[in-house]
Amino acid sequence: MDQHNLIIILGATASGKTKLAVSVADALNGEIISADSRQVFKRMDIGTGKDLQDYHINGKTIPHHLIDILSPGERYHVDAFKNDFYQAFASITQKKSMPILCGGTGMYIHSLLQNQTYTAVPVNQPLRDLLDLLSKEELILKLQQDKFQKKDHVDLSSKKRLIRALEIADYLKHHTLEAVDRPALKPVIFGLKNEIETTRAKILGRLNERFKDGLIEEVEQLIKEGISKEILIFYGLEYKFIVNYLDGLLSFEELKLKLGTAICQYAKRQNTFFRKMEKDNIEIIWLDAAAPTNLLKQLILDKV
Repeated sequence: MDQHNLIIILGATASGKTKLAVSVADALNGEIISADSRQVFKRMDIGTGKDLQDYHINGKTIPHHLIDILSPGERYHVDAFKNDFYQAFASITQKKSMPILCGGTGMYIHSLLQNQTYTAVPVNQPLRDLLDLLSKEELILKLQQDKFQKKDHVDLSSKKRLIRALEIADYLKHHTLEAVDRPALKPVIFGLKNEIETTRAKILGRLNERFKDGLIEEVEQLIKEGISKEILIFYGLEYKFIVNYLDGLLSFEELKLKLGTAICQYAKRQNTFFRKMEKDNIEIIWLDAAAPTNLLKQLILDKV
């Protein structure tokens, strides 16, 4: 275990990450750090899939971090996550416990493994709006002409990434980024993968359960608290589609169908991002998410 100071368990939505991470944490005296961009928000429990009951095992609660740390309406971003992660990491390792990073927000996980200083560059929305008017070919030409941006690692096939690269280049013309001293991470990374039809069945089954648990009522309550519908839509699929339902734009049957389809498409995008991580030379040990949790736990314990 000395060769690794961090266990990462990643996977698409509904793959069973949390239950597995909790089981591993129970065996290793571990604590969980969430890598989920939405579970940071309080009172957004059902829509973000916190499943807090999963942290209870064998009569105890596994400590977990970066869940319920912000109020609804606030914004969170990659660099804030990195700062919060390293604080939690230091706290856990000082107690001689094992940090277990668990989540499906690939961008967050990737930012730690690549240790990219550029995540500290803030968003420049007016510049993004201007660049978005250009074609991909025009953006590539503009990037090639810019001496402030390293081109080696820019995904030239993605307009979004080209715009971000130019946004970074513009920032560096007027600012310098200070190097932040971070502890070295020695991670072992496990990924949970299901067959497409299994993923779809799990997503739709879980969505039905969440409707029964009060998903719509949760969104109604957030609106009553003064959280704007625009902000809720920004927070993702469940909130976007339920706001449309509450505004009378969808029937309940349309809500279930369209939201279920959208979540399945999101799971596909998550898996695409994980494959991109592998192309960036990040080794992921893939596990069959359909296997029993105890078997998966043992496979992980054998590797760490």
